Formats: sequence, structure tokens, C-alpha cells
Amino acid sequence: MRVITVAAAQMGPIQRAESRQAVIPRMIALLDEAKARGADLIVYPELALTTFFPRWYMEDQAEVDAWFEREMPNAATMPLFARAAEYQIAMSFGYAERTPDGHHFNTCILTDKSGKIVGKYRKTHLPGHSEFDPERAFQHLEKRYFEPGDTGFPVWRNLGGIFGMAICNDRRWPETYRVMGLQGVEMVVLGYNTPSVNSQKSEEGPEKRLFHNRLSVQAGAYQNATWVVAVAKAGVEDGFPLIGGSLIVDPNGEIVAEAKTEDDELLVHPCDLDATVFGKKTIFDFARHRRIEHYGLITSRVGAVPPPEA
Repeated sequence: MRVITVAAAQMGPIQRAESRQAVIPRMIALLDEAKARGADLIVYPELALTTFFPRWYMEDQAEVDAWFEREMPNAATMPLFARAAEYQIAMSFGYAERTPDGHHFNTCILTDKSGKIVGKYRKTHLPGHSEFDPERAFQHLEKRYFEPGDTGFPVWRNLGGIFGMAICNDRRWPETYRVMGLQGVEMVVLGYNTPSVNSQKSEEGPEKRLFHNRLSVQAGAYQNATWVVAVAKAGVEDGFPLIGGSLIVDPNGEIVAEAKTEDDELLVHPCDLDATVFGKKTIFDFARHRRIEHYGLITSRVGAVPPPEA
């Protein structure tokens, strides 16, 4: 058995006026609890340091850049890194990254138990739109503020296992999990900030959004025989609600832990990475069963093209 005790650190809302210095103590409090409960790894949400700022339309690039981190760790996050290193707990969290040459990404990182960053992933599947849309109930401007990630879907050896990362909308795309699955991934960690109502379809509310969250994560876990740890930032941010529903899913696609609130909440579960072996050697033994000669459209075509009418 290769057991990694994982803490999924759901976070409640972060208001627009709240600083990183107000958020970090909440993250440390969750880390303290994770230590007390024997965790080896703690996973925080997407954009864990700030509110979900893509809901706000901004034209001033200086105002936009204020939401981005120019280095990691930095002065604001150093206490979190120091506490994690003291506790010998690895961690993953998401933030807005501005690179030295001026690129903007929705990013997450993975550290080892010493607090050293061993992996970085930049969000591939950006949802939403790039210009103000008066037809929407609220804005979702990730395509305005972020560039599509340039990392692909790598995996890293850490804590005696093989880990991958994804962010929010990535979890809805089967290609996300399959590319990591083809590298033998044993645990995918991901954070999300998902509105409780679809901005373009008001009848799609929290119940359906949580259903789709579970469906996406459970399918990705099962079809690649991997653990998946999906962690929300939840609750009402400046009047805009986000779903919770953080969950840990085993390699059979079964939910083994799920959040009950929309506040700061810690889920802790012992995850045996060897539980991935059976699926990888049987029904999802890719080397025996995949038929790549028939999959060409997946990488040669972006949009769907129906056959011609008779």
C-alpha cells in the first residue's frame, strides 16, 4: 500500500475588498487542521488568494494586474510556505500568474514536503468570453484576463506517486484526464470557482451545477483509474454565489468524501495510490485496448462538423 492522506481545503467566499493578507491566515488555519489530522498533502482551490475577479469587467490593465502574482512564493504567501515546510505537508493551490515577460495565466502549483515547488500547471480550457456581454446575467471574463495555458498536462513524481493538476473548466474535458492517464497519473488535484447559476441559462442552478461537477470528476477518475481531488472556492462573493461540493473520488469513480458547506471546510481521506493498479491493468489497460488509428479527429479538428445531408 502507498497511502497518501489528502486534505481537500475548501474555502468559503473571498470578497473583492479582502487582501491576500486577510486570506492567508484562513489558508494557514486549514493547514493547521490538516496537520492535526495527519495529512501528507493539502489541496486548495483555483484563485485561492483572491476573489473570482473575472466576474468584473475592467479596462485598466493596471487594475487587472493588481490581481496577479509576479512571483511565487512572495511576501504575502511566504508564511503559508513556511508553515507547510514546518509541518512537512505538500500543497497545491491556484492563483493568477503574471510572468516576467508580461503573460497572464490562471495557474496552480504543487510543492513537495519541504515547500519546494515541484510542478506548475497553467489552465488550458478557458471558459467565458473576452468582451462585456450585456446578455449575460453576470460576466465571466477569463478569456479577457488570461491566456490559454502553455504547459500541456504534465505529471510529476511526488510523495512516492505520480501527480497531475488541472483547473476548474479543465475537469469537464475528458482529454484533460486522458493525457495525464497516458502518463500513468495516480492522483489529479484540481481547484475550481464555479458560479451557482449558469449566466446564460438561469434555470441551470446549484443542483445541476453540482451534478455536473460530480459527473465530470467521477468519469475522469474512473476512465483513467486515478484518484481525483477537486476543491472549491464557495459561497457568496459580493453577491455572486459559487457552488461548493468539494470531493475526493477514488479510482473506481466513487466519491469517498464530499463537502457539506459553502464555507472553509477540510475533507481528509487516506488515498492508497496502489488502488489505481487494478483499473490500469484491466479495463483501462491502455496499451492493450486503445485504438489510436481511429482517434485522429480528436487532435485534427476543433469544432464539430456534421456529415453532409443526403
